[in-house]
Amino acid sequence: MALARAWSVALRGVEGVPVEIEADVGAGSVGTQLLGLPDAALHESKDRVRAAVRNSGQQWPAHRVTLGLSPASMPKGGTGYDVALACAVLAAAQVVPPDRLEGVALLGELALDGRVRPVRGVLPALVAARSAGLRRAVVPLSALPEASLVTDLDCLGAGSLRDVITWLSGDDTALAPPGPPTWSDAARGPDLADVVGQPEARWALEVAAAGGHHLLLTGPPGTGKTMLARRLVTLLPPLSVEEALSVTAVHSVAGLLTEETPLVTTPPFVAPHHSTSISALVGGGSGLAKPGAVSRAHRGVLFLDEACEFGAAKLDSLRTALEEGEVRVARSDGVVRYPAGFQLVLATNPCPCAPARDLDCTCPSAVRRRYQSKLSGPLLDRVDLRVPMRPLTEATIAAQPAPPESTAVVRSRVAEARARAVHRWSEHGWQSNAQVPGPVLRRDHPLPETTTHALQLALSRGALTGRGADRCLRVAWTLADLDGAPEPTRAHVATALEFRERTQPW
Repeated sequence: MALARAWSVALRGVEGVPVEIEADVGAGSVGTQLLGLPDAALHESKDRVRAAVRNSGQQWPAHRVTLGLSPASMPKGGTGYDVALACAVLAAAQVVPPDRLEGVALLGELALDGRVRPVRGVLPALVAARSAGLRRAVVPLSALPEASLVTDLDCLGAGSLRDVITWLSGDDTALAPPGPPTWSDAARGPDLADVVGQPEARWALEVAAAGGHHLLLTGPPGTGKTMLARRLVTLLPPLSVEEALSVTAVHSVAGLLTEETPLVTTPPFVAPHHSTSISALVGGGSGLAKPGAVSRAHRGVLFLDEACEFGAAKLDSLRTALEEGEVRVARSDGVVRYPAGFQLVLATNPCPCAPARDLDCTCPSAVRRRYQSKLSGPLLDRVDLRVPMRPLTEATIAAQPAPPESTAVVRSRVAEARARAVHRWSEHGWQSNAQVPGPVLRRDHPLPETTTHALQLALSRGALTGRGADRCLRVAWTLADLDGAPEPTRAHVATALEFRERTQPW
């Protein structure tokens, strides 16, 4: 009997930490000891691994088995270490050659009969393994399409522990190599031509897509708020390779990937119910926090329908993520960071009774104010575009252009405006006007005083905060990009300011 080691990866958010697993089989009372701060699921792996080894045609060592996971001071959890634990024990028992485990990352949960089950976070785990110098990885067969996204790493898929043992014994054909990519872009979604009327809201949706701005839609039920919100994601450009991998890593940790769609290539759309908890919204859970809705919407759209029903505490929990583009969640096992660069779309009724006509409202004024106050001032200050939506009438339907513009037509204008913004900010790496810090706009791209006169006036009378002024400038640059202008005009600035100052018509 001897000492052997294998490699696996621990996940802390979307960042991986290589874990060295050492197995010592030697003298002492028969038993298995697991060291390295394992959680309950990992501690139970001793029994799972022992049964899987026996049911794979091998004998579990009738000696003292000590398993150490290093770094020992870092808490470890989950079931993704099972394959590595089994291989380390078999190598220490001299069932398989220990040298075959050098430079190999092993991921997967073991069933009692030896099947290798999928685990979450394969993509970020293999990225960390590659960065640590490991050159090969063995993953569950169902996770092989996801694993193949990591370049410069030889990935193999295992259906059972018996296959892994055969491969370690020298049969290179026992494990499956990755096949050619089989995924394709997902369908773009519903068409903007389906929306009847609401020209102002359609225009605001185009501005939001062109500049990456946050949007608030207010109006009675049935005016098309949800329809418009669901069509925003169809106007956004496809994700770049870097963005796709970043989004896919979050979805991998959340367990949302499938064999058919191992790579997220289109901006995600996430619409949590208003009864969701704060932990489900921004991230949480026992042990290390799991990604929430804001992280699953990274590089896409987070839609909060019936926003006032969420409650002030849930809505205000979004403020830091909106400002910084990431969330940091502290738990007893440590602090994790998840990306959260999303576009926020809020949709709400003007009051609890929400009649089709405001004249039919039965809510006292105090009730209306209390309902709308759930959208706090600091949150609204981070929303660039606020659009009141009016009920449909026969006159508005008759005035509707026939046919209304489709998603493809509007998306082409959005793409042109985005291209102008990317060219302007290419030196800094920003992809949209909403990402540009206010000091950069004022210092490197100052506008004449005659152009920004409306902003100065709003600031002087206290109708606008400093953050609001910066956001107005960003919207003005987006409006200029849509018009093909070299810089915003006075009309563009006034329009951007109107999007923030307009009051509800009810």
